Order: sequence, then C-alpha cells, then structure tokens
Amino acid sequence: MNLQGKTILITGASGGIGREIAVRLARQHARLILVGRDPVALQETQTDASAAGGSADMLVADLLSQEDRARIVDFCTGLESGLWGLINNAGCNHFALLQDQSDAMLQNQINLNLLAPMLLIRALLPLLQKEQGARILNMGSTFGSIGYPGYSAYCASKFGLRGFTEALRRELSDSDIRVLYFAPRATATKLNSENVIALNKELGNAMDLPDIVAAQVEKMFVSGGPHQVFWGWPEKLFARINQCIPMLVDNALQKQLPAIKKYATLSKGA
Repeated sequence: MNLQGKTILITGASGGIGREIAVRLARQHARLILVGRDPVALQETQTDASAAGGSADMLVADLLSQEDRARIVDFCTGLESGLWGLINNAGCNHFALLQDQSDAMLQNQINLNLLAPMLLIRALLPLLQKEQGARILNMGSTFGSIGYPGYSAYCASKFGLRGFTEALRRELSDSDIRVLYFAPRATATKLNSENVIALNKELGNAMDLPDIVAAQVEKMFVSGGPHQVFWGWPEKLFARINQCIPMLVDNALQKQLPAIKKYATLSKGA
C-alpha cells in the first residue's frame, strides 16, 4: 500500500505514540491532519512530520467539545483530497483505586477513550466511505482485555472500545472500510505517572518505547490487517488466558495486589 497523497487524521498527535505514528506515516508521504489540545506540542509534531517528508495540517481541538469535533469534520469535509484514514489515538488514564477517583476522572476516561472515538467515527464515516480501502484504527490497550486493579475506569473504557471496534468492523464488513484495533502493553509516555513507572519496575513489567509501538501500528494500518493486534509478550498471552480461564489471572493479580494498592494509594488525588 502506497500512502502518498492519502489523507490521514491522527488524534492525540501532540506527543508519545501519536507523534511517532505521524512521523512514520509522513515518511511515506501521507498528508496528515494532526489533532491535539497542546498547540506547542502539536506544532513540534507538525515540524517533525514535515521534516520526514509528509505534509501536515494541525487542528488544536478538544475531542470532548462538540464544537471542536464539528470544526474537525468541517475541515475534513472541505478537503479536495478526501479523507482516507482515521487513527483514534487520543486517550487518558488515572491510576488510582476507584474510591479515590473523582467524578471528573471517571467521566474523562469514559468520554475521551470511548465516546469521543465513537462520535468522531460516526461524523467522519460518510467521508471515509467515499475512499477505496479506507482505514479506521482505534488504539486500545492490554487493559481492554484484562481488568487490572487501579485502572477500573480505564479498563471499562478500553473494554468498551474493543467491543465497539469489533461491532463496527462487522457492521461495515460489506463495505470497503477496514476497521482495526491495536492493543499495546505499557508504553513509556507522559500518560504514566511516576507511581505507575515505579509499580511496573517493582513487578518487572516491561514498558515499550513509543516508536516501537508506532512501528507496529504503521505496519497494521498500511497492510489493513489483521483486524486485531495485541502487542507484547507475555501480555497478549495473559489476554488470551483471561478470556478462557480468568481464574488463573485472578490468582496472579491477587499476588500483585499489595504492590498495586501501595502505588495506587500514592496516586490518590493525582
């Protein structure tokens, strides 16, 4: 698949995985629409993408704002090149026990991680349906398959996103649009607090660099398949085990629970 001249919208493009995805697709001379809330960081991504050989427009927008989503749709509707791809990468998480998370924390995770991609896809679907072999890729998580203590709301949002992606893929199976779900394991981005990093270090959990994850996203997005990728070993094995024999995962996580609660309590109110 040659991405030259194809227009792709990337949410959460301000940094981390989003920036690395943008640079990789820019090397294939794609035209990018970069969406994020931080204008300075978004400008840095635009500069990096342009230097890599692609063209990039930036839209400073909050995906939780109906007005901002409408502005994104209006911009894409006015494109002469059409919209060929959408990567829903924006997201947030709050590592804390449920009892210590505020209403706003819970709502932000559900709204940004699940509802925003649903609303944006629905709004952009008429444009994507006009393009041959169009792509929609939703960025999930290992925690979209494994319920993990301290991440109850985040897990709920990513479980929901995985189910939504699966249903939409089947709903659009008679069309030319390819609907994809990519689930990375822990990644070294600013989304993870110092307490999360310390917890992963104590438990021996690996954390991938954003570029490693972006390389796999690029491969999946360009090829158009497989429709689901769970990245990282042994995390993807645990996801499969959790589907078939969840009690084994229950027992393994129960042993980790004292450490998880220690760091989750340190995160209280963060």
